[in-house]
Amino acid sequence: MPIKIQNQLPAREQLEKENIFVVDEDRALHQDIRPLSICILNLMPLKEDTELQLLRALSNTPLQIDITFMKVSSHIAGHTSPSHLNNFYKSYDELKDYHFDGMIITGAPVEKLKFEEVDYWDELCRIFEWSKTNVTSTFHICWGAQAGVYYHFGLDKIELPQKLFGIYRHKVLNRKVPLIRGFDDIFYIPHSRYTTVPVADIHACEDLVVLAESYEAGVMLCMTKDGKQIFSFGHAEYDRMTLDNEYRRDMGKNLSTALPKNYYPDDEPANKPRLTWRSHCNLLYSNWLNYYVYQATPYMWGQILDKERMDAASEHLTVEVSK
Repeated sequence: MPIKIQNQLPAREQLEKENIFVVDEDRALHQDIRPLSICILNLMPLKEDTELQLLRALSNTPLQIDITFMKVSSHIAGHTSPSHLNNFYKSYDELKDYHFDGMIITGAPVEKLKFEEVDYWDELCRIFEWSKTNVTSTFHICWGAQAGVYYHFGLDKIELPQKLFGIYRHKVLNRKVPLIRGFDDIFYIPHSRYTTVPVADIHACEDLVVLAESYEAGVMLCMTKDGKQIFSFGHAEYDRMTLDNEYRRDMGKNLSTALPKNYYPDDEPANKPRLTWRSHCNLLYSNWLNYYVYQATPYMWGQILDKERMDAASEHLTVEVSK
């Protein structure tokens, strides 16, 4: 799939090295294609790393995607240069009059704070509300997922006794849902967080359908029945070395972080970690783009779809909950 990004985005060089088809702005202008418009609200501190991870995850469908990066204005990013943000990011105020086919809201390292204590919480709430009318389907990641279920459904997080950190085993719960079409019964996804939303609270929420969960890590994936809001409490997009970098960072800060589970061969940090989740990451994002963005969005935002197409889209996407 060709990803359309800004000409000078640093991630472009690495994506091309990995043989991922990238279309720059100049070439895209000469193609008579209506690309999917995806907005990424990047709340992670190392924004360039997250850009690369998400662009890689979005690259495995035949669809052309036009990427727009969003930033919050009520927080000053301390780990990304102002020039990078100025060149490649737009604020919510600059984008609020636009419509997007899909949106990704990333995690953020603010888990131990109450949601209302986060300095950009009010702005994020406006973005959550805006996404309900201006985005076809929104994909929330880790803290972004916790914040999303709190804002939309009032489900609060709790602090864990210790950091949930490693690669965890998950089982598929509802195979009728297109989002997990093609998944193995058991699959592995990284987690890295200090808080969680209780499993019982998510299952008790009538607006949510749980698609995959872990005995150790809790609910990994759930969604609203219409697919407009999707919540992934893990980090499927993480690279091979992301948890290694986090572990060594924590060790440098003298934090009592345990070895990431199921990550280093023989639990030896000198050994190269095994990459055991990439195929399911690619499948997750491909299914989201195909079934909940491409199949559901109008050709041009704002046009009125005929009743037959609307009914077909609704029937296709609405989750059938297993009895």
